[in-house]
Amino acid sequence: MTEQIAAPQETAESTDRLKGSDFLSFDLAHELYGVDIKAVEEIRVWESPTIIPRAPKFILGVINLRGMIVPIMDLRVRFNIGVVEYLPTTVVLILRAGEAAGNRMMGIVVDAVSDVIDMGDNSLIPPIGDSQVMPFVSGLLNVDAQVMSLLDVDALLDIEGLVH
Repeated sequence: MTEQIAAPQETAESTDRLKGSDFLSFDLAHELYGVDIKAVEEIRVWESPTIIPRAPKFILGVINLRGMIVPIMDLRVRFNIGVVEYLPTTVVLILRAGEAAGNRMMGIVVDAVSDVIDMGDNSLIPPIGDSQVMPFVSGLLNVDAQVMSLLDVDALLDIEGLVH
């Protein structure tokens, strides 16, 4: 008899909300991550942002995006993974949080964009483990021979959560 683990209520709601969604996948320290493609405003080539004094280490600064000031977060620094090195494949994903999170925008620095992944009929697996990344993961998804960690954009762009 196979025992099934019940998903927490929040994860079950996230799974229902994301069912049939498309995700933009990206590489970060040789791991596959993804975000709901509806949250992606733009993909930009890497350019150094304007530094903000006394900002957390993972906030590299801000850029001017068509008259809007957009903070730029380096996910490697935020998640404390790997050595940060900006290569020609390094890009900034401009993300917009949902209405519940105030429609805020922020750029996240990633190593490279991979592909658009269709969730299809695949099930979202609840996140496993305990690390600095887990509070931002809404679930795991099998993508070919890899497991993609799906990031919760609203949690990732939560201003109060940035300073903790």
